[in-house]
Amino acid sequence: MINTTRVVITGLGALSSLGNDVNSNWQNAKEGKSGAAALSYFDTEKFKTRFGCELKNWDPTLKLDRNDIKRSDLYTQYGLYVAAEAMEDAGLDVSQLASPFDGGVIWGTSQGGMGTFEKEMKEFVGNDLTPRFNPFFIPKYLVNMASGVISMKYGFMGINYTPVTACASSNSAIMDAFNYIKWGKAKVIITGGSDAPITEAAMGGFNALKALSTRNENPMIASRPFDVERDGFVMGEGAAALILEEYEHAKKRGAKIYGEVVGAAMTADAYHLTATHPQGEGAYMCMKFALQEAGLSIQEVDYLNAHATSTPTGDLSEIKAISRLLEGTHDNMHISATKSMTGHLLGAAGAIEAIFCVKAINDGIIPPTINTENLDPAIPEGIQIVTKHALEKKVKVALSNTFGFGGHNASVIFKEFV
Repeated sequence: MINTTRVVITGLGALSSLGNDVNSNWQNAKEGKSGAAALSYFDTEKFKTRFGCELKNWDPTLKLDRNDIKRSDLYTQYGLYVAAEAMEDAGLDVSQLASPFDGGVIWGTSQGGMGTFEKEMKEFVGNDLTPRFNPFFIPKYLVNMASGVISMKYGFMGINYTPVTACASSNSAIMDAFNYIKWGKAKVIITGGSDAPITEAAMGGFNALKALSTRNENPMIASRPFDVERDGFVMGEGAAALILEEYEHAKKRGAKIYGEVVGAAMTADAYHLTATHPQGEGAYMCMKFALQEAGLSIQEVDYLNAHATSTPTGDLSEIKAISRLLEGTHDNMHISATKSMTGHLLGAAGAIEAIFCVKAINDGIIPPTINTENLDPAIPEGIQIVTKHALEKKVKVALSNTFGFGGHNASVIFKEFV
C-alpha cells in the first residue's frame, strides 16, 4: 500500500555567524555576506588557521534560563535556542497533542560537547592540588544531551535520539524525523542539529588533517567552493531547527506551512576515513534514492544546496555525482554552496542549509556562492552555479546534500506546499 502521509514544515529556527534568528540569517545569505573573521575564543598564535565563523553578539539569556546555561554545553545551548525560535514560530506546545508521546525530538550533532570535554580535561590535568571534575561534566559532553534537554523543555515524550553521521548528522536527523512521521510513529518532531566546534582541539585536529583553509590574511574570502584556488573549509558553528508535522495534524490546528519534505536517503561511500569517493558514487546513489522516493527527476529540482565545503577533492566529487544525474540536461537546476558564507557547521550544516532551501522555496530567491571567482576547469560546462549574487527564480523543489567523514551521505528533498 502506498503511504500517502504528508510531512510538512511548520516552524523554523536558525543560529549562525550570519545571524541569531532565521530572518537575519536569510537576509545576510541573500546579500552574500561572509560570517568569517579572526577567532576570539582562544589564543590562535600557534595555530595554522586563526579564523572561523563564530556567532556574533549572541545572548543565550534571551531564550534560555540560568539553569539551561549552567548545565549545558554550548552545542546544547545552541540547540535549545533554535528549538525555542522554531516552536514559537510554529505556535506549538505539548497541549496541542493528543498525547505527549505524539511529540518527539531527533537532533543531530557531530562533536557534541567537545568544548566541555576539552575544558574539563585541561582543568583536571592542570590542578596539582585536588583534581576534580565538574558534576555536570558527563551530561554536558554527551552527544545525545541536546536531544534529551529539548524534549524535557517541551514535554515531548515520544521518539528521542541523536543520529551521529559526522557532517551529515542533521540531514540524517531530518530524514529520520520525516520517516517516523510517515510511519505514524509521531505527529510532531523537533529536528535539526547543533555543533560548537570552534575549540582548540577541533581546530588543531582539522589543521592536522590539512582540511582547513589557511587564508589568515583575508578570512572573508577563504571559503570559496568550486573555485580553482580553494584550499580547505572554514570552521563554523551554530544550529538550526525545523518543526516537522503530519499534515492533517497541522491542518487541524491551523498551522502555517512553509513547505514539505518529500524524499530523503542515506548511503555510504565505503571508501576512505575522510575523503569522499572520487567519482561521487555514494553521493550519486544518495540523491537518486531520495529523488525516487519523492517521485521526481533531477530535472524537476530547481535548486540544489551543495555540500561543497571548499576542499579540493570534495567539491569535485559532488559535482561529478550531480553531473551524472543530470545526464547533460542542465537547463533548470541551479546550484549554490552557502558554506561560503556560514562556514562549515559540521553536524549542524544540513539543518542551516535546510532553512535556506525552505526560504528559497518561499521567497523565490537562490542564495549565492560567494568568493568563487574562477570555476575549477574540471567542472563540466553547463553546470549552473550561482556565484557572487543571489538569483531570483521560482523554486518549487530544493535538494540539500550533506556528506560526512566515514563516508556518510545524506540528501533531503523539500517541496513547495500546494
